[in-house]
Amino acid sequence: MISLETALADGVADVEAAVAAWRAKFPKLWTKDKSLWTGAGEDRWLGWLDIVAREKRDLDALRAFADGVKRDGWRDVVLIGMGGSSLGSEVLAQSFGHRTGWPRFHALDSTSPDQIGTLESKLDLARTLFIVASKSGSTLEPNILKDYFFARAGNTGPRFIAITDPGSSMEKEAREKGYAHIFYGEPSIGGRYSVLSRFGLVPAAAMGLDVARLLASAGEMVARCKTDDLANNPGAMLGLSLGVLATEFGRDKITISASPSLVSVGGWLEQLIAESTGKIGRGLIPVDMEPLADPSFYGSDRIFLHVQLASENEPDALDALAKANQPVIRIVLQDVYELGQLFFMSEVAVAIAGAVLGINPFDQPDVETSKVKSRELTKAFEVSGKLPFGEPFFRFGGISLYADARNARALEGCNTLTDCLRAHFGRAKAGDYVALLAFIEQSKAHFDQLQVIRTRLRDKFKIATCAEFGPRFLHSTGQAYKGGPNSGIFVTLTAEPKQDIKLASGKMTFGIVQQAQALGDFEVLNERGRRAIRLHFEDVGQGLSQFGRALDAALA
Repeated sequence: MISLETALADGVADVEAAVAAWRAKFPKLWTKDKSLWTGAGEDRWLGWLDIVAREKRDLDALRAFADGVKRDGWRDVVLIGMGGSSLGSEVLAQSFGHRTGWPRFHALDSTSPDQIGTLESKLDLARTLFIVASKSGSTLEPNILKDYFFARAGNTGPRFIAITDPGSSMEKEAREKGYAHIFYGEPSIGGRYSVLSRFGLVPAAAMGLDVARLLASAGEMVARCKTDDLANNPGAMLGLSLGVLATEFGRDKITISASPSLVSVGGWLEQLIAESTGKIGRGLIPVDMEPLADPSFYGSDRIFLHVQLASENEPDALDALAKANQPVIRIVLQDVYELGQLFFMSEVAVAIAGAVLGINPFDQPDVETSKVKSRELTKAFEVSGKLPFGEPFFRFGGISLYADARNARALEGCNTLTDCLRAHFGRAKAGDYVALLAFIEQSKAHFDQLQVIRTRLRDKFKIATCAEFGPRFLHSTGQAYKGGPNSGIFVTLTAEPKQDIKLASGKMTFGIVQQAQALGDFEVLNERGRRAIRLHFEDVGQGLSQFGRALDAALA
């Protein structure tokens, strides 16, 4: 059974006081009482509280689907989704690994033409099953990706599966095009709370996992999270710890680490935490994949959350951090199927943390704002044939730097990229964080380069650092970056694609869509008064290298 161990340093007494104060309030979660939060309709989004019991009663459909996947001999399964519709499935695929005798699993949630092309080159389309996941059926990325691959697969409906809410436009299209299956989500469950519903379970069945065992594991945590004895309620204790440490001690950066088999858990937790809590100027900022370091590199704004598989070694850095009075929370799984417990415990925790913060943890207003901006830009492209890039503040070889008038004032007098980076990051102060927002292919090479850059920034300024790939992060941490506390320093990274790909409609390309998403997000960051610049690379590999060298000089 999963275990939760907290070493909260100076916050122990305050969390204990919160446990006593919240004992009377906690039952409101299970009676679905919106007054636990802001009273703004939160009760409409609590279907995840009892979804495990409902899914257990309907396992036969999932078993039949899994049997069919294996019988039909699919070589690959591609999940097309975005945000909560795909991140949980990606955790399951990476944590369990490929199951012998079952298809290889791929999650696609990017409009990067380079990333789409890389995936397509690995597929035998005639032997690939596509699962399209979208609650509303109106989300841009899944729609244009499914249209592209539907055409590439010969407009053959039986190669496609839909997971969507009843009555959505995707349900209608799936029926019209003869999709092999339509699985229904629960309208009272938001995307980021949907991993234990059909949105996570259908892909799990397709990759050969024991869905009954996963749900049984989750069910154990449901029972543990119902108790009013909050000291023995893992979800409540985790949520109160996160909420109290943030509100009372300013520890609002949740630094997530994990043992090797569970490293992808951070991406799912990142979305759950950021999109749920980062709004109206408040929030928890998740920091995923930042390498752990000596305590001297951290300020007093961190909580360290480590997810550990019991059979794997724990990093030595955790003990050093706890000894240095940094709050350390350990979650230990005995086996990988206890991910079901982790998912549910985390959902309860974030709901409770949201109540402590005084926000609605089930909406995402600033995600919608970015979507609107992106749509406006793509419509502008359809009319004029170009995107409104504007004039760069500076050009440095193959890199163009963009900044709005307010941010440009901070760069006055800069003559080199090094000067501009020194001025931009020189605005950092204690309690801030840096976020690198990369609208480029999510490859290992690019990830490694971003990791080097973020680590140098952390070591220099002793602030938290985030490295994100777009458009994925728009449906995740993007909410907190724009709606949460104004403590971020942002660099949006865009690049010319190596080879662009036309949409199935033929009206524009994936590269144009990705650029519109980047420009729309950058515009919203500026409207919200964020410290933000954008670097556009003519060549992504050379541009990242040049960025790294200029940063080294700026930090010297």
